[in-house]
Amino acid sequence: MKISVETLVSAPLESVWHAWTTPQEIVQWNAASDDWQTTRAEVDLRVGGQFSSRMEARDGSVGFDFAGTYTRVEPMSLIEASFGERTLLVEFLSHADGVTVRETFDADPSHPAELQRDGWQAILNRFALHVTSKDTQ
Repeated sequence: MKISVETLVSAPLESVWHAWTTPQEIVQWNAASDDWQTTRAEVDLRVGGQFSSRMEARDGSVGFDFAGTYTRVEPMSLIEASFGERTLLVEFLSHADGVTVRETFDADPSHPAELQRDGWQAILNRFALHVTSKDTQ
C-alpha cells in the first residue's frame, strides 16, 4: 500500500531543496511534534549514496534510526530512495505559489496507515514552517 502526503512551501525551489538535503537543516525540522527531535542526520545525495537520521523523544525515553539508499536523484526535482524493503519518492513541484513537496512511500504493514500518514504529514508541515520562516528572515 502506498501513502502520499504533501505540503505547499511558499519559498523558492532552491531554499526548499537546500533545507531537504542538508543535514544541518534536517535536524531543525525533522520531527512530528515538539516532544521529538532529530539528533543527527547524514546525507550522501547521489545514486547509491546513503542517508540516515536519528529521531529521539526529547525526554530520552525512546528513539530510532531511519536510514536508506538513494536510488534516483534529479536535483531540484525528485529524490527516490529505498529503506529496508520499502521505497520513498519525494517530488518538488515548483509553481507560482511556491513548491509543493509530495512524499509517496510504502506503508509499514505493522502500523496503521492513518497513523503513518498523520506522522509523515506532521513532519512535512514542520518542514514547510521551517523553510518559510527562514526564507522570510
